[in-house]
Amino acid sequence: MPQKSYTLLHQDGEARRGVLHTLRGDVQTPLFMPVATGGAIKGGVAAMEVGNLGFELILANAYHLHVRPGEERIKKFGGLAQFMGWDGPILTDSGGYQAWSMAKTNHITEEGITFQSHVDGSPVNLTPEKVVDIQSALGIDVAMVLDECSDYPCSHEQAKLSMRRSMRWANRCRTRWKETGANESMLLFGIGQGSYFGDLRRESARILVDLDFPGYAIGGVVVDFSRTAEAVLPSIPHLPVDRPRYLMGVGTPPDLLNAVRMGIDMFDCVLPTRNGRHGRVFTTFGEVNLTAARWKNSDDPIDADNESAVSRSYSRGYMRHLFGIGESLGGRLATLHNLSFYGNLMKGMRRSIEEGTFAAFKADFEMKYAVGQ
Repeated sequence: MPQKSYTLLHQDGEARRGVLHTLRGDVQTPLFMPVATGGAIKGGVAAMEVGNLGFELILANAYHLHVRPGEERIKKFGGLAQFMGWDGPILTDSGGYQAWSMAKTNHITEEGITFQSHVDGSPVNLTPEKVVDIQSALGIDVAMVLDECSDYPCSHEQAKLSMRRSMRWANRCRTRWKETGANESMLLFGIGQGSYFGDLRRESARILVDLDFPGYAIGGVVVDFSRTAEAVLPSIPHLPVDRPRYLMGVGTPPDLLNAVRMGIDMFDCVLPTRNGRHGRVFTTFGEVNLTAARWKNSDDPIDADNESAVSRSYSRGYMRHLFGIGESLGGRLATLHNLSFYGNLMKGMRRSIEEGTFAAFKADFEMKYAVGQ
């Protein structure tokens, strides 16, 4: 394992410009991870293509890969990166989010989580120890502990019980990571919980820091993005400067800018690919629904201001035609555009932090984005 997981290069206010260090290579931060849940990026985009867009780290999901094709099969192919044709580091989430999103079909105890497989209905048991073993077998670079995402809304007492169980699970994950030697090749991030209660977020952050993880995530905000700051701001003062900070499952371009302003380094979200598949694109002047009738005769490019051949070469009229006839190329091109837009946004943030102009960059982006189309 690298001697250190993160190097802070520049800081502009609370916004940070740094480098995440993994065994497979360095990754520039702030960063966004395209989501490849089951080992594939939805929208018909190959892993090598997102590499060409400038992304250096992608995210997959240990629960989904464990269910199929299974970590041992992937291991026989030389690990997940080789299996999916990706030449770079991979982060895997452990399954804690699925415990929340599939709550009706799972059961949580102190020991772990029992899922009803979304494939065949068979039981799938995940414990803190098992998720470390699964992620190690996948041969990935950054693993996440098993956690429990509080439902929303919930009481302070419910959030406290859930958070403290997540902290006990984090400790068990860390113990397994050390005793199996997985710490020699794979970073392990703790995940803070506590819903939107500031005292619980502070307690969670302090417990995780005492456990001395290579990185720290803030989880649970996917239940209500509008309250992200209530989870982030109480946590940040307790997180060490020399470790990466990851806000899980967030979000829209303004969400990313706001979180970087608060001191976050890493992000993932399905929005660029999910929206793209349904004809919704992110542009310099806000979100655009390419399936709308207003674009039928438009020869405007998807986004003339975005640095991507796809963004500039295909008209909105053509894109509407593709979606109108159900042609999969439409979703693929829109997804490529959205990923490029996110990648360029992160590049712009990194550059502005280096130059000490992040506040101006953020204000300019938000002014244009709010115009709408």
